[in-house]
Amino acid sequence: MSVSVEWRDIKYQEVFDQEIRGLRRRREADTSCTVTDLEGVLQHLYIMDGADWYGRGDVQDIIMAATIAAYEHFIAQWKAGH
Repeated sequence: MSVSVEWRDIKYQEVFDQEIRGLRRRREADTSCTVTDLEGVLQHLYIMDGADWYGRGDVQDIIMAATIAAYEHFIAQWKAGH
């Protein structure tokens, strides 16, 4: 993998892992947090992603994609009972 592309994968994984850690902490610390709450945040993230009129740039696109993926993954795991 070339260096010019590798940083994107590193950044994506960094943000994904950070979001998963944050979601785990939130679930453990906030007993009122529900899957529905997180699905609401995810819907907002979808809207924000689609509202990219002026272009965020590569870094912000990677951050948004990784954040959405983390929420989708965490919600799916929660619903599966994990």
